[in-house]
Amino acid sequence: MLGRWFEKKQVSDLPASVAGFSGPRVPRHSGGWSVLRKRLQAEPGLRIIDVGYTSPANINYLTSLGHSVFLADLVNDACSNDWKMGADEDGNPIWNVTGYLEQALNFSGRTFDVVLLWTALDYLPEALVAPVVEHLHRSLNPGADVLAFFHTRTKGEETVNCRYHVTPGDDVDVQLGQQFPIQRAFTNRSIEKLFAGWSGHRQFLAKDSVSEVIMSR
Repeated sequence: MLGRWFEKKQVSDLPASVAGFSGPRVPRHSGGWSVLRKRLQAEPGLRIIDVGYTSPANINYLTSLGHSVFLADLVNDACSNDWKMGADEDGNPIWNVTGYLEQALNFSGRTFDVVLLWTALDYLPEALVAPVVEHLHRSLNPGADVLAFFHTRTKGEETVNCRYHVTPGDDVDVQLGQQFPIQRAFTNRSIEKLFAGWSGHRQFLAKDSVSEVIMSR
């Protein structure tokens, strides 16, 4: 559904030179955001990581609630090819995982309370997925929450990479972002395995082949 809507509405309010955005924003109901938003409204002074290309809407809304926001464009950084160190004997790329984490998730010792991870894990190279989750775990305070979206399939119009913009309501606005190939689809079991050792999670059903999870530190 989103893909067809975007194809019909390829008129953007932003100049073409603005990287990472294409076309209008489409409202999408988000049970995960609805729950997390209530926490953000009730607990001022939280530190938040927003993953993805800079969203002024996200920054303005979150700071208006008294929070501080750290930006991390994980997928764009990973797909820059700066972290490939050649290939193994089977032709698989070898990644400089340490270098990538030091640049993409360099928090200078700060710890955080909330991560808006969105669909980033679906687009990261396999070698970086588990290290990113482990690094986030070490960088979060006890009781911190991660809101993550996961594609349930790897083909179809709904697998396009999008930027998510928060709203004061229960919707998030979805906008086509810079296109990267989707790397995987997650099952409930693979999500639980990836986040093993976290204190708990809450899953939200969706109708657009994207599941939502709030994972708690």
